[in-house]
Amino acid sequence: MTAHNEAKKGDIAEVVLMPGDPLRAKYIVENFFESYELVNSVRNIFAYTGMYKGKRLTVMASGMGMPSMGIYCYELYKFYDVKTIIRVGSCGAYDESVDLLDTILVDGSFTPGNFAKNYNNQDVKFVKADEKLNEIIEKVAMDENINVKKENIACTECFDPYIENVDNVINSFPADLNIVGAEMESFALFYTAKMLGKSAACLLTVVDSIKKKASLSAEDRQKSLNDMIKLALDTSVKLT
Repeated sequence: MTAHNEAKKGDIAEVVLMPGDPLRAKYIVENFFESYELVNSVRNIFAYTGMYKGKRLTVMASGMGMPSMGIYCYELYKFYDVKTIIRVGSCGAYDESVDLLDTILVDGSFTPGNFAKNYNNQDVKFVKADEKLNEIIEKVAMDENINVKKENIACTECFDPYIENVDNVINSFPADLNIVGAEMESFALFYTAKMLGKSAACLLTVVDSIKKKASLSAEDRQKSLNDMIKLALDTSVKLT
């Protein structure tokens, strides 16, 4: 148990799916799991452990932003013996080649923030997902005919629609990274996993587009991500 997690050590599986929204965690287990139990509700950051296709998995929310993700993924890796975390979340698109409801497999995450500097005084702004885990995800996607786009993403500290001049922010990103959109948690997950010798990946569904001035409702964001969720779950079954 930690200050943020009331689960006992054995209550958490070695593989964890991690949406940001606690209600999305609830949605996943209610709609995909054969059986499950609630193992954490501290701060309403719900964690459920149960069975999917005979595999014991945990689904736990991370909350929003790098600080929240940083706390929960660190504790899962460090104190609960978790080996792998797959983030399943949403993102906004910057590039016109990306459409609403596209599934993005994050190759690398860039942040203009200082998470690594605060964590261990390292000036790191870009970190990649676990390459072997991404390869498994790509194989499962191909087998199940789920289209994914493997791209670099920005991990920001402000919600795009509230930024006074988002174009200035986008133009500040390294051009060679070809960043197609933004979310708010992947860098903290990837960096923490790398520092602790663990595995992490991130799947995102595009829910709004700055270029196309389009977005999904909050209800659609929660319920229309089934291809991404199934891809993460079916990948988890294949992990040892």
